[in-house]
Amino acid sequence: MDYKILLLLIVVAVGWLFNRLVFSIKRKRRRNYYRNVYLKSDAWKRKRYVVLKRDNWRCVYCGERATQVHHKRYAKKNIGKEPIKWLVSICKTCHDKRHK
Repeated sequence: MDYKILLLLIVVAVGWLFNRLVFSIKRKRRRNYYRNVYLKSDAWKRKRYVVLKRDNWRCVYCGERATQVHHKRYAKKNIGKEPIKWLVSICKTCHDKRHK
């Protein structure tokens, strides 16, 4: 009887480890696509310009000149389909603070 419990625990542990590995791999793929493809695309450049213009090129947090655009929310499965209202203009200093 004890070996069945031990075997069950091993199967559960291996399943959990496998799920974590798959999650980690998918997360890295999403991050690489986001950084290396999406943020360099014309679609992102247009969206970025619209957000900066909407906010008068000012950081929504401190009022300094904005040079970046920050995602308040992410659409993990729909990269590139985030609505404009999820994006805000931000200066580098405030952006760095938000990501720490």
